[in-house]
Amino acid sequence: MPAFDDDLPEGHDDVEEMDDIDDIDEADEIESFDEIKDGSREFINEADIAVAAWHEDGRWTLAELSDPYDIAQIITRLKSQQTNGGSIALIAIDEEFFILIRVLGSHISLFLSDATAALDYPVAEELLEIADLPIPEDDEEAGPTGHLEILADLGMSGMEITALCDDEELFPDEQLEAIASRLGFGEEFAELLDL
Repeated sequence: MPAFDDDLPEGHDDVEEMDDIDDIDEADEIESFDEIKDGSREFINEADIAVAAWHEDGRWTLAELSDPYDIAQIITRLKSQQTNGGSIALIAIDEEFFILIRVLGSHISLFLSDATAALDYPVAEELLEIADLPIPEDDEEAGPTGHLEILADLGMSGMEITALCDDEELFPDEQLEAIASRLGFGEEFAELLDL
């Protein structure tokens, strides 16, 4: 399987990067997806999805991530795959919300489809903490947060992502499949996850 595994967002739409992400333990870096058993998805919930995608040699390459709940570790893995288009993690949790993480050079961008998920899911709370975004109040309405233009240079605007988040008829895995299709690797995404 292909080899895989800064600055960080702050703010709502335009995410400002920081210089380092020193709090991520470099000793925990996984050098290769060969360490992940092929076909085994050791997720807490079978509905959870975690896929890494990166563009090299004119095509997209995809691999499953073993743990969708450890945002810091996922960032570390993405950092190890330095291609011109960077690397992206597409994560769906418990059929409730999705997360996008992108590492491009030394920059990290984070996106959460529903900020209120942080009230019930530690993984969403961790993402907001890493991105230095506020934890929502109990009475706040659901809505996306983070870097809305995370995929804009790849052809998918923040408005398109927001529209997907607002579509109540789609489950998070279907939203991610739509994003994958928009970016040009929909078939590979569906095949990898048997969707």
